[in-house]
Amino acid sequence: MFRFFRAFIAPLHASLSQTAPDLCATKTALAAALPDQGQLNIPVAKLGAQDLIGRATIEHGRDLARQDRWEDLSSEMRAADDMRKVAPDGMPIADLLAFGARSDVVLAAEHALSDGKAISDYDLLGGISELEGEMLEHPDDPMIALVVALAHIDLAWAWRGTASDATLPPLHRSRCAAHFDRAAAILPACKAALPDSPLIAATSCALLAGQRKATARVADEYERLITLDPQNQRHMRAMGSHLLPRWFGSYEELELQALRNAARTQNTWGAGGYTWVQFDAIALDEEACARVDVEYFLEGIRDIVRLRPDQQMINMLSAYCAITLQNGLGLDDRADLVRTQMRETANWLIRDHLTELHPLIWAHAADGFNNSVRINSPERFAARGHRDALRAIGDLFRDELRSGKNVTFTPSGLQFSRN
Repeated sequence: MFRFFRAFIAPLHASLSQTAPDLCATKTALAAALPDQGQLNIPVAKLGAQDLIGRATIEHGRDLARQDRWEDLSSEMRAADDMRKVAPDGMPIADLLAFGARSDVVLAAEHALSDGKAISDYDLLGGISELEGEMLEHPDDPMIALVVALAHIDLAWAWRGTASDATLPPLHRSRCAAHFDRAAAILPACKAALPDSPLIAATSCALLAGQRKATARVADEYERLITLDPQNQRHMRAMGSHLLPRWFGSYEELELQALRNAARTQNTWGAGGYTWVQFDAIALDEEACARVDVEYFLEGIRDIVRLRPDQQMINMLSAYCAITLQNGLGLDDRADLVRTQMRETANWLIRDHLTELHPLIWAHAADGFNNSVRINSPERFAARGHRDALRAIGDLFRDELRSGKNVTFTPSGLQFSRN
């Protein structure tokens, strides 16, 4: 359970070590097995400043903290939170700033706990004590307090690590609980000061992982967060995953909350509110996949495409249907019926809506869009996504390519030609 929450609640750590690959807008041809086969040509999106905004924002937050410019940090976090500003992938800018501000403390602790030396060799409390000191110096600033609370949550996960419940050392278990408890003690004052803050509401959801009686609160906490920030699909996806029976919910509760979410967010997403709640859940759980109302799910995809037709969204939905959901093929016959329909949806998305390739999105799709995956080489990661995308897209156009047709993606739609 805890490893799952680490993946969905603390997705920022990998961002700090990433740099965007220098991909230029170029035509890429799928290698032909036979001389008379056609070629698949698709522009690859150029990654520019927008793709670097997450890393740049994290670095900016870290610089503000290092320079003791906490008031400036708080002001920028609050402004971004009030405006619901997000990076291109949907990550809230306020969240990125907050991670940057605490990253030195968190990453140092993570390194110490993974180093293999005796824990006594490291001062694991020095960094968090300094953050607590900043909170004391700014007693009426909820954003600075929130940075401290989030740091405690990150440190709880650092102590939790990847060990199973049975093998987790007692010291690690107690330190993990202590950090979660300290974050829970800090958060109420933040809520009271800024009751309409999506970042604070998201932190409340993050704290559920450390609570012993979280079951009854999961839907309520996420409903509040989604009401505050209905444009951000990340919140809905996380709620659906946390409502799986392996964590805090049941299949019946998952379906009920997906339907309720669709009704609440109708004006923003159409039926897409149902799709977003089920999005990660059915990729993670075979029974959830088998039980999903596939017609309503697909109606939601159509509404998302109608309301958000940008190429980043089209690439994500295409990769999800063509790769993410196909990863479990053969594990459950009923779920495979759903996967077959999703593959047909990928065909529709790619043929009718795709105009350019975003390799990083396709690479993430192979990992189930798990944003906590460590990426040592963004260039190799993007290259893998590029290969996966060409393989999946080429498979959809197998008949055309084998007949010798060239398949070319253009801003105005598909074009077919012969050499």
